Amino acid sequence: MAVWDTASLLVGLLVLLHTRGAWATVEVNMEDRVEVFRGDTARLTCMFKSDDGIGGITIIWFCVTRSDERQKIYFQDSTMKIVDRGTQFTDRISVNGTGANGEVVLTINDVRLADELEFICFIKSLTVGSAEGRTKLRVFETPNRPTIEAVQTGVSVNQQSLSKIGVCEVKNGFPKPNITWYRDNTPLRDVQDEVKVVPSITSESSGLFSVKSELSLKVTKEDKDAEFYCEVNYLVPGGTRMTETDRINITVYYPPTAVNVWVQSPVGKIKEGDSIELHCHGNGNTPSSELTISKGDVEHTLEANMLVLHNVTRLNSGNYRCTSLDMDTFEGISGNTTVFVHYLNHAVVIPEDPVQVAQGQELMATCNALSSLQTNTAWFKDGELVSRSHTLILRDTTYDSAGTYVCVVTVPEIEGMETSGTLHVDVWGPPEITRPDDTEIEASFESSVDLRCLARGFPSPNITWNTSDGKVLKTTSEKETEAGVQSVVSVYVTSDITAFCNASSENGTDSVTFNIKATIHTTTQVTTTQAIATSSTSLSSATEGSGVIIAVIIICILLLAILGSVLYFLYKKGKICGRSGKQDLTKDNSNKDNIVVEMKSDNTEEAILLGVNGEKIPPGDQ
Repeated sequence: MAVWDTASLLVGLLVLLHTRGAWATVEVNMEDRVEVFRGDTARLTCMFKSDDGIGGITIIWFCVTRSDERQKIYFQDSTMKIVDRGTQFTDRISVNGTGANGEVVLTINDVRLADELEFICFIKSLTVGSAEGRTKLRVFETPNRPTIEAVQTGVSVNQQSLSKIGVCEVKNGFPKPNITWYRDNTPLRDVQDEVKVVPSITSESSGLFSVKSELSLKVTKEDKDAEFYCEVNYLVPGGTRMTETDRINITVYYPPTAVNVWVQSPVGKIKEGDSIELHCHGNGNTPSSELTISKGDVEHTLEANMLVLHNVTRLNSGNYRCTSLDMDTFEGISGNTTVFVHYLNHAVVIPEDPVQVAQGQELMATCNALSSLQTNTAWFKDGELVSRSHTLILRDTTYDSAGTYVCVVTVPEIEGMETSGTLHVDVWGPPEITRPDDTEIEASFESSVDLRCLARGFPSPNITWNTSDGKVLKTTSEKETEAGVQSVVSVYVTSDITAFCNASSENGTDSVTFNIKATIHTTTQVTTTQAIATSSTSLSSATEGSGVIIAVIIICILLLAILGSVLYFLYKKGKICGRSGKQDLTKDNSNKDNIVVEMKSDNTEEAILLGVNGEKIPPGDQ
């Protein structure tokens, strides 16, 4: 029994060892790929499982070169870590972790485009064998903003071959960006004889890619309003991004199917004297076409699709034709419009100007103007409305009826369209002088006075001036106005004057009288000293050497002499100084500055002396 138990134990141990050797392995797990931007840091994680401890594990990193060869870049076991020298990763890689937790990370700094390789993590166990995992490093670079350039020349719909529309370009991307053309949000793909997209790829010295795409189309008229642009798609870590170019338009040349011609200005009805602006436009776009406007056999070349006719008359009325002529094919198409220029002839006044009518009689005049539109007529005199009819009737005419009448003919439908005529009416009759407000005039001695006289009548009266003593006065000024003949005469006043204004014509006479009174302003001052009174008289407005002034002065001197004699006589007779007939003028208690006058009354014997100032002198002082 003991022998069989020992044998069984050995057999079981051998089976166990055989089983462990058959099933124990190393497992390695890695991501399929790691994506980073150029210049960033890449981290490649290697996860493994092994029954051996860390002391029995060897870790080796490889990269697969462009020639599909393995290149060792890193070695690690329980005793050492070695970065291989002389590779493109020598100075830029490191490995984090010892593998004790079943994970190591290869870190690559400053990733380059050349680093886009496959990397191998090789794990070797001391007892159970080896295994490896693989991951690919993908490197990306965002391209520059794409550009688009449209064709600079126009494109004709009549061109038989495809026409170049524009070129899109995107530079410095990695991996290669993709360009798609759009027309009004619709992608364009190659279509035989309709659409052609030609791409081209340039590999820059930096390893980046630049892509260019050229679009050609069979252009139609509808493309004149179309917007073309490019969409650029490029890869980034974890996905795809898109950007668009600016939108462009192209110039499409196409023949017109209709031509329009119209009056741009003035707006509304046209009158003689206006400037007409005719515009012509076809619905085509052809660089070789020429626009002309013609009326009958007269043809005008347009500038900026416009024709201006200055100061038009009714002769400019008619049909105007605009023609668009293709100078390459000599095919043309036309459009028409009708222009009518409204007119207003000069006003015709009957009877003809001027006209004469006798005082008290009736005058009828008419005013008309031929027009293409309805007219209104009004008569004015001195700016005031007289009549709102084409007929002017003046009844029982007076001199107030004389003057210039203006008839104005207007067209209500067109502002500023009017004409006018005049009629000068003369009222036949005797002269009539307008009486001035004041014919009685006071004037200073030896001054000048202007007399005015206004006379009306037809024929125009003749005005003369004279004085009551028959002297003819010379007219200072005379002028004829609408109100009549106005005459002015200047009179020099040396005495009272009566002047006459006389108006005469073949129909009679009239006159007006002006009475001028000469005035002299006199000032008298009397002073008394020691019972001697002096008087002086001054004559206003007198000049030296005047006979009148001298006469007045002589009279005044004579009066003063007589007054002095009387006073002296009374003084001698004692009639002035008191009862005694005398008074001592040198007496001390007398008032030598007073002049006294003795007053007697029939009812009393008492005499009262009054001073010069009217004060009563007491008897004691008398």
